[in-house]
Amino acid sequence: MFITLEGPDGSGKSTQAQRLAEFLRQQGCPVLLTREPGGTPIGEQVRGILNNLDNTAMHPRTEILLFQAARAQHVEELIKPHLEKGDLVVCDRYADSTLAYQGYGHQVDLAVLRQVVEYATGGLKPDLTLLLDVDSEVGLNRRAGGGDWNRLDAYELAFHIRVREGYFQLMKAEPQRWVLIDSNQPPDDVQEKVRQVVMARIEKRKSQIKLRD
Repeated sequence: MFITLEGPDGSGKSTQAQRLAEFLRQQGCPVLLTREPGGTPIGEQVRGILNNLDNTAMHPRTEILLFQAARAQHVEELIKPHLEKGDLVVCDRYADSTLAYQGYGHQVDLAVLRQVVEYATGGLKPDLTLLLDVDSEVGLNRRAGGGDWNRLDAYELAFHIRVREGYFQLMKAEPQRWVLIDSNQPPDDVQEKVRQVVMARIEKRKSQIKLRD
C-alpha cells in the first residue's frame, strides 16, 4: 500500500509522516518511510539543488524537470521494489506536489505536467493521499520559525495561496484517493486523525484481499 502526505509548506507533513511510520511499525507492519524530492542518493543531491536559496534564477521548467528526475529514480530504485515486497510505503510528498506547486503555483499547463509526471512515475499512483491543510500564511510563519527555510518557501505569498487552492482542486477531482485533515490542530490531534484514516484504509484493503482469495 502506497500512502502519501501532501499539503502546503508548514503543514507538518514530515513530522506526521515519521510518527505514522513509527506507529505502523509498532503494529507489526513493514514500512518504508521516504520523502520527495530525495529518498535515494541521487534524489538527495537533486533536493540540495532545488532547495538552495542561491538558485533563485531557476526557471520553472528547470524546476519541473529536476523534480521529475529525482522522482523517476525514487520510484525505480526505492518505492516500487518495496511495494513489490508487500511493504507499506509512506512518502512525504509525491507527484501531486508537482501539480500543486508547478501547475497551480507557477500556473504551468496541467495537461503538459501530467504527461511529464506520468513518464517520471511510470504511472505509479498512491493508494491513499492525506492532505494536511493549513492556511498559507500560517504555514509559512511556521517554516520561518523552524529554521528550515528553502528556495520554494521564499516564493511570494500569492504563489503559496495558489498552491493551496490547487490541492483542493486535485482532491475534488479524485475524492476516493484523498482525505482532508485539518493541520491547524495540535500535532497529537492531527496524528490521531492520520492514524484513524490509515488504519481504516488498511483494514478495508485486507477485507478486499480476503474476498479475492
